[in-house]
Amino acid sequence: MEHNRRFVLQRVLSIGLIVLFLLLPYSLSGAEPSATTVLVTAEGLADPEADTFKRDKMLLYDALLDDARSQAIEKVVGIYVDNRSLEANYMLIQDKVLTRSQGLIKSVLSKSEPWLGEDGFMHILIKAEVYTGKVENNLREMSQAQRVNLIKEFGNPRISVAIHISDADRSTDVKAQRSAVAENILKEHVSSFGYRVWSEPTENPTGNAFSTSPSVAGSKNADFTIRGEAKFRKVSVTMRASGITLHKHALTSWTVKCINNHTGEEIYFNNTIPKRRSWISEDSALEDVGRMIGKEFSRKFFEEQLMGKTKMYQVEVMGLPSYETAVLLKKELIGLRPVLNVDFRTFDLGTGALYEVEFSGSNLNFAQLVNSVMVQALNAKFDRKAFALTGVHDLVVKIAYNPGSTGEDLSEKFSSTPPSSLATATPGRLKSIVQSESARERVRAINPDAIAALSGETKQKSNAPLDTIMNF
Repeated sequence: MEHNRRFVLQRVLSIGLIVLFLLLPYSLSGAEPSATTVLVTAEGLADPEADTFKRDKMLLYDALLDDARSQAIEKVVGIYVDNRSLEANYMLIQDKVLTRSQGLIKSVLSKSEPWLGEDGFMHILIKAEVYTGKVENNLREMSQAQRVNLIKEFGNPRISVAIHISDADRSTDVKAQRSAVAENILKEHVSSFGYRVWSEPTENPTGNAFSTSPSVAGSKNADFTIRGEAKFRKVSVTMRASGITLHKHALTSWTVKCINNHTGEEIYFNNTIPKRRSWISEDSALEDVGRMIGKEFSRKFFEEQLMGKTKMYQVEVMGLPSYETAVLLKKELIGLRPVLNVDFRTFDLGTGALYEVEFSGSNLNFAQLVNSVMVQALNAKFDRKAFALTGVHDLVVKIAYNPGSTGEDLSEKFSSTPPSSLATATPGRLKSIVQSESARERVRAINPDAIAALSGETKQKSNAPLDTIMNF
């Protein structure tokens, strides 16, 4: 009897293990794939004078956190959606994407204590990790369902190609030669994406195929430069049966990199030492080299680079009267949609304040957005042209503060006036934040168009001619 009981138990365990083994692939296939994330700092706002919050303070705190989470997602949406398109379709995006923080935010890493500002609003700062892939998928699904064109068009990027070849047995002092055969194969691959192939300078004064000399890698006409170098060795093989000697070209190594010419960043690099690859003729070898290098680059690779999930820039602000005002300016920048994160680096009364800004969007329009979003928002907050963009050079944008003749207390103005982010906020966002009449009037002073639209008035926001020109 004991033997039978043990036998039955073993059979049950065996069957259970078999069932578990069979079900395991299904459970693994249903697991959520790892998604890329981006770190975002965002500011949440709420109106404490709203009747709902007067009755229940916990609702005020919940609304404050909800707005902060929504703003974190909105900043990531700005990676994929043009600023104007986001504003025009804000209510739709808010309903389908911004309010779904539960699935789009991986975690809130830190949050400040909420505080009541002199501007009359409750404030909170959070640092959140947001799924970029999930936000993009939601936007694409929504675009298809609602028949709206939201995702940014990346235009027709210009890509230059330069492939150099050299003899592995020769001295390193011998200048590498350009290979038109390999380049043409690679150009055909790039052209198949619908992208433009741009000319690459033929002169290489350094003799180094991977020189970062401006004459070679700094071609500002092309958006991206693909540079490769292949090394060959001539190999002689004598056939035993016939005694005939064959000459082959063996590829000993090839190196490839891709450079973003707008930033100078090497966005891709790879070294490969192939195994047992040889060709009867040099031309056939070079054709295959062009194909091998082409396989390293896909349409999605360039789209992701053009989309530019995050880019780091330096913003220098001159004329701030104190360290305190420089800290308050950092908070103003955090609230702006295109700004993912701000690091306050240095302050000197003579040389100004230096900020490192992580920016979402195309690197081609950073200065434009600084001027149309950051500078204009600050000027709306101060009700005069207090700030001006004074210089743009590569990854550095310079802004100057003009104290004017008003004798205003900059710290007091920063604290008592509604945040700059509300100067560019859409009526859709203001509807959930500005609920009391007193808050409405305070925001009207910096964003009259949105308040007019929120109130059902007919006033429309006019497009600035400079913004219109820059988009063509």
